[in-house]
Amino acid sequence: MRVRRLIGTVLVAGLLAAVGPATATAATAAPAPAPEAGRDPVIIVAGTLAGQAISSIYYAPLAARLRADGYDVTIFGLPGSGLGDIGAVSQNLNQKADEVRARTGAARVDLIGHSQGGLVIRHYLKFRGGASEVDAAISLGAPHYGAAVANLLTLLGLGSCAGVVACRQMTIGSPFLAALNAGDDTIGNVRYTNIASVTDGIVQPFTTSFLSNDGDNSNVKVQGQCPFRVVSHVGLPYDGTVYSGIQDALANRAITLNCFAL
Repeated sequence: MRVRRLIGTVLVAGLLAAVGPATATAATAAPAPAPEAGRDPVIIVAGTLAGQAISSIYYAPLAARLRADGYDVTIFGLPGSGLGDIGAVSQNLNQKADEVRARTGAARVDLIGHSQGGLVIRHYLKFRGGASEVDAAISLGAPHYGAAVANLLTLLGLGSCAGVVACRQMTIGSPFLAALNAGDDTIGNVRYTNIASVTDGIVQPFTTSFLSNDGDNSNVKVQGQCPFRVVSHVGLPYDGTVYSGIQDALANRAITLNCFAL
């Protein structure tokens, strides 16, 4: 239990340190324009350790960019800070998507999932009926096929991910991922985009963020188009180059990254 608390404390501290400057910028930004008609509302699905309180701060800059581009945006923080069963969290996402569709009158939503958020999205799509409720599913550094760091916790003698259920589920080769990835990676009439960085630092190998392509999927390696761009795992939601890919994905365009975007 002491090790588990230590891991959580270190990771939360890292998250808060990363969001500090960006949050200050967002707080002084001008009010966003009203959402443009005809655009799907967007739900940002948070990553591990980002409950609603933290995610409302951490993902505020990304939400501000989207609102400035004319999108209705909701930030979905993970219940229990994303330490519990990912499958159970996808039910909460299902409810949130229903609420957003009812509020806006939209038939479908677009989803952006950072890290574990990408797995929550895919579970919702595959097992909760989300494939008929979503147009675009965009993941940023999501461990679709696991993250070696989760396996490392076990190798270091910390037990099975120090007892954190979601960590066990994100382990490469876990039963959870085996079920999630059985059959078609990209089910339904949904446009899938998976953005990953060679310099992620957390989700490694970075290729575990990619999905098999059956015609409705785009795997985007940041450094494939922008070789000198350094983007960390925690920095994916803040990076301007990554955001240029998000803009293309939402607009159903080929992903052409702006390597010099701020």
